[in-house]
Amino acid sequence: MDHFTYLDGVMHAENVPLPRIAAEVGTPVYVYSRATLERHAQVFREALADVPDKLIAFAVKSNPNLAVLKVLGAQGMGADVVSVGEMRRALAAGIAPGKIVFSGVGKTAAEMVAALEAGIGQFNIESEEEGIELAALAAERGMTAQCALRINPDVDAGTHDKISTGKADNKFGVPISEAGQIFGKLAGLPGVNLRGVAVHIGSQLADLAPLEAAFAKLGALVTALRGAGHTISHVDLGGGLGVPYRVGEVLPAPAEYGAMVTRVTKDWGVTLIFEPGRVIAGNAGVLLTRVVRVKRGINDPFVIVDAAMNDLARPALYGAYHHFEAVEPKGARMTANIVGPICETGDTFAMGRECDALVAGDLAVFRTAGAYGATMASSYNSRGFVAEVLVDGDRFAVVADRIEAGAIMDAERVPEWLA
Repeated sequence: MDHFTYLDGVMHAENVPLPRIAAEVGTPVYVYSRATLERHAQVFREALADVPDKLIAFAVKSNPNLAVLKVLGAQGMGADVVSVGEMRRALAAGIAPGKIVFSGVGKTAAEMVAALEAGIGQFNIESEEEGIELAALAAERGMTAQCALRINPDVDAGTHDKISTGKADNKFGVPISEAGQIFGKLAGLPGVNLRGVAVHIGSQLADLAPLEAAFAKLGALVTALRGAGHTISHVDLGGGLGVPYRVGEVLPAPAEYGAMVTRVTKDWGVTLIFEPGRVIAGNAGVLLTRVVRVKRGINDPFVIVDAAMNDLARPALYGAYHHFEAVEPKGARMTANIVGPICETGDTFAMGRECDALVAGDLAVFRTAGAYGATMASSYNSRGFVAEVLVDGDRFAVVADRIEAGAIMDAERVPEWLA
């Protein structure tokens, strides 16, 4: 459930009509619903009520907006980060350092030092080489890094190749066949307390079976590591639970996921860590856009909107689907190609899509844009960066300014020898 609904024929975010936001902020603009964010956080937490010891760490990469992080931090969520920039955002939003988990395959020495000095709760080590480097950095500072070793379980998540992370040929984690040996080597190093293992097999999973298969492999590994004399107190199960992008699409509910996790892990005796992102933020946001014009096409007309692939990259990057609908539908329908203004054929949101009939000046939204939307934006074609708004009941605030192309250009320099 989300809080984007029609009242008197006009789409509202909670109690704010979207045309009001368009008039005051302009378009394109991301609009987030605080009530939806809070509800999704609560539903996910309730789904894991039978897990006695846990940390739910929101995947900051899915939506790093400070206001969004502030809302989720107030719901008791920690943060899963993959860069020092994301870590600093989580800290700035008031999330306690001890509730921050640092994942990611390419942590630099500077990032690891910054995270050590910040006192984060856990590093998810992605390789033997990273573990050796982290141990040395911590030891020379007289510190001990709390760590888990990320395992690649060679499980196909059944999702898009570009967001699949648990197959043998993916870059993440260490092969499960080598996990015992690598764990033993790293566990003996001063500077690290290797207290557990981690896994994350992909994003937008539509089936719980691959997750259960990965967790079963992880459980067997925990038993083997304990048998070898290691203390395992923490297991990070990652994230990846999908959300419906299409009307009528049915995916596993958080309650089903929670029941599976509880059943599979009941005898592990560990603190479980979860890294939900999309399932919390995805349906909590829309991208509000205005129709520039409707252009006659050979087959279907082109509805050209002022949002583009630099604002919402998923359709161009993954061929992803986002439901598209009018803010003030008149009842008529059309079949159209929905495209943006960027000089790329890839700047196409949909081809031959049945949608509300639209004309120049109409407002429309791309649904399920609260995750992997603004966070992946760019300034391609010198278009600047899209604005972001958070709605709370009958009020709203701009939580990320629109950065105009001129401001980006002001940060550039022409050397004297080109003057």
